[in-house]
Amino acid sequence: MSFKWLETPAQALDVVVLEAARARQGQLTKPPGSLGYLEELAIRLAAMQGTQQPALDRVHITVFAADHGIAAEGVSAFPQAVTGQMIGNFAAGGAAISVLARNLGASLEVVDVGSVADSAAMPGVIVQKAGNGTANFRRGPAMTGAQLAVALQAGRDAVKRALDAGAQLFIGGEMGIANTSSATAVACALLGRSAVEIAGPGTGLDSAGVSHKASVIEESLALHRAAMTSPLEVLRHVGGFEIAALAGAYIACSQAGLPVLVDGFIASAAALAALRLRPDVADWLFFGHASAEPGYLHLMAALHARPLVDLGLRLGEGSGAAVALPILRLAAALHGQMATFAEAGVAEKNDG
Repeated sequence: MSFKWLETPAQALDVVVLEAARARQGQLTKPPGSLGYLEELAIRLAAMQGTQQPALDRVHITVFAADHGIAAEGVSAFPQAVTGQMIGNFAAGGAAISVLARNLGASLEVVDVGSVADSAAMPGVIVQKAGNGTANFRRGPAMTGAQLAVALQAGRDAVKRALDAGAQLFIGGEMGIANTSSATAVACALLGRSAVEIAGPGTGLDSAGVSHKASVIEESLALHRAAMTSPLEVLRHVGGFEIAALAGAYIACSQAGLPVLVDGFIASAAALAALRLRPDVADWLFFGHASAEPGYLHLMAALHARPLVDLGLRLGEGSGAAVALPILRLAAALHGQMATFAEAGVAEKNDG
């Protein structure tokens, strides 16, 4: 398995439709700009889908789950066994993202890309393991090059399934005890920031726990700094299997011309890795919600991104993106279904 597919460029937005969509927004029965950011969202969606009637009826959600060797350093408030238990909860329909997907009419799949649990017997779980958890990156690289290739491919394969199902939007979620530590290390390495600036409570650490977590990550970054010479090497040394799968999924979506709604802190760290590998991925990403993790603001600044909602969420699983989905759907509906001044027989604004 190779990394060659990552070199394929993203599809270009339809610039003719983009300009036509911008013009249409100026003709709809409202003062120009009165729908604020919804207008820009709609214009981008129209250009992505190549139509003035953009739609997000068919949404595909993939939750990637994996374990992390760094959990052995006491950086999480929950034991590692929770990862496998939550995979079962996703499959049984009891998790937050399961409820959200049902209520949004979205398809949901769970991919075990590297837990230590035996998930093969769990109904509906797709097993595509790069390993039984990453190695402890405080002691050495989190994964081998071959494992990284498998994890990235898992993301690509999820996008293929989404496309085969006719999806109009992709949401990637993640689950893995200690994965905020991995995401923090990835963000620090890519942003050139310290762990003290980026590290947060994750699943509920107190201030002493956050300080310990930052210390562990800082030591780990020092260990790997000289070897992290590219985004792929950053993922290999301090990433997680599910984080790499998300990065691979975002790149595959851009190559296929499939819009993405990115979730919170961990998903955005994966998005930054994807953009550092392929900057043209940026055209295909929307950002769902402002994570409560302190490092999120640094990621948004680097990504030049604007999340759709800010509700203090920090659950992961793709839940924040799912909560924001109705806003994106409504932006599309307003663009395609509102009447123009000419259609409604409404007088336009006076020029004088």
